[in-house]
Amino acid sequence: MDYKYLDYKADGKVARLTLNRPEVYNALNDQLTFELQDALKQIQADDNCRVVVLTGAGNAFSSGQDLKGISPEPGFSFKSAIERRYNPIIRLMRGMPKPIICRLNGVAAGAGCSLALACDIIVASDNAAISQAFVNIGLVPDSGSAFFLPRLTGLAQAFELATTGRKVTAAEALTLGLVNKVVPADKLDDAINEYVHHYSNAATKAVGLIKQMLYRSGTSSLEDMLTYEAYCQEIAGQTADHAEGVKAFLEKRKPEFKGN
Repeated sequence: MDYKYLDYKADGKVARLTLNRPEVYNALNDQLTFELQDALKQIQADDNCRVVVLTGAGNAFSSGQDLKGISPEPGFSFKSAIERRYNPIIRLMRGMPKPIICRLNGVAAGAGCSLALACDIIVASDNAAISQAFVNIGLVPDSGSAFFLPRLTGLAQAFELATTGRKVTAAEALTLGLVNKVVPADKLDDAINEYVHHYSNAATKAVGLIKQMLYRSGTSSLEDMLTYEAYCQEIAGQTADHAEGVKAFLEKRKPEFKGN
């Protein structure tokens, strides 16, 4: 489907989403957020897709909410806007049983930072940066940032980042555990493609179950997770990819996973 502000390319096992408003650093207006919701729903329903890449056009990932799109009229509801536009995106990203790789090509600020943190893997260009910029305009983190930050950095660092809104370089983000890898800008696509190759040929259902397990663990007890692990292992153990993995091991060759 053609979108106005989102470039969506589906190529067999790989879906690539590019926020496409480079003239405003991919600021998120109403239409772009609804387009992203729609694309994520399509990807979730696409059984051929096994990995997703999310990035921004031009020199930025996303500068966050398009401030020109916030209505100054009395009665405007931030709560309603967040629940209609942003929360569905985060739920779709975290609930999707496919890995989402963030190609962090430049600045990710405010809700743009939240989008990046909602991804499963973040590969950053060495000239990228992130900022919890909400406080700089008198707002609080939204779109999942208040959930993601303390779990990634610890409470003390999360408080500092959220209440100062300062820019965090890619190198510091790596130290803080906010990104998985930092590479030179001209090597960013190579690094992304390594992950894409791995996940497009991995045991997709096992990867999806692992994603669900790890995210559930943050709000579960050990006893709950022991039960849930057994439940997920029963599912994984019935897949064709598990049978292929065992067969390949016994035949001393690389498995050829089909994602089912």
